[in-house]
Amino acid sequence: MSADLESIPGVGRELAKRFIEAGYPTIESIVVTPPKELSDKTKIGFNTILKIQGAAREIFHADFKTAADFYEKRRQMQRCTTGSRKLDEILGGGIETQAMTELIGEYGAGKTQLCMTLAVTAQLPNGEGGLEGKVAFIDTEGTFMPERIYEIASSRGLDPQAAASNVYVARAYNSSHQCLLIDRLFTFVPEKKVKLVVVDSMISHFRGEYVGRDSLAERQQKLNMYLHKLLRLAEAYNIAVVITNQVQANPAQFYGNPIHPAGGHVMAHACTHRIYIRKKGDTRIAKVIDSPYLPENEASFIITEKGIEDIPEKK
Repeated sequence: MSADLESIPGVGRELAKRFIEAGYPTIESIVVTPPKELSDKTKIGFNTILKIQGAAREIFHADFKTAADFYEKRRQMQRCTTGSRKLDEILGGGIETQAMTELIGEYGAGKTQLCMTLAVTAQLPNGEGGLEGKVAFIDTEGTFMPERIYEIASSRGLDPQAAASNVYVARAYNSSHQCLLIDRLFTFVPEKKVKLVVVDSMISHFRGEYVGRDSLAERQQKLNMYLHKLLRLAEAYNIAVVITNQVQANPAQFYGNPIHPAGGHVMAHACTHRIYIRKKGDTRIAKVIDSPYLPENEASFIITEKGIEDIPEKK
């Protein structure tokens, strides 16, 4: 990694070492990170950072491009199956890389179950709907159960021990710890060949620690910063990022559905695709509520020992 950074004009061995130790081990990570953040984390002068970033962008070709160029980049995008054919269909083929997908729903809707299914299916070969990579799972609510990974993998005919060994889990105990873990991902993802990052849930600690209107602006600013870090991570390394979000009720709303996704406009603007999941008996219904190109659509699925599955068709 040091050799890659040293290919940037103005970056020698010492500066490359500083970037790596601060969590920016690749040219891509330097290109997509705000210069002030780079300067603060590496203790390298701001003007020097601007020059280094300018040189890095030339190597990375991070300038105006044609729509055709962007189309070629999009062709490198991969999709990860959810385990449900119908859910994959409304997602355009599955959870995509170079993007951040948000799963929204009440407690027990099935968000974590979908995330754990993805943690297994992401390891599958590309030809079988996988990403052929490992998984980084940040658990903020203590709901990750390793036994479920073993069960899902075994039920799908995979080696459960091998599948569990490819899922790296970190328990975040507060919002500061969660932010540190997200910062760590810029080094961890390329180092471990991670292809899927899950944060379940993104907003839980922020809601619990930043209480009241006086702290709302600070909460939203910090949340916005780390949401965009995850989005940059997805784009820089061509990986899939999946986050879960809670819901909240508006008691002052008398008409329509009073249940709304938590996090306000910050969450809405940062995520590429937003999927709302609700429970109806033993069935779960997922609906695309916002996406740059996916139409609003619904799909039903069930949760079984295999994780997420289609509802069996009646004979």
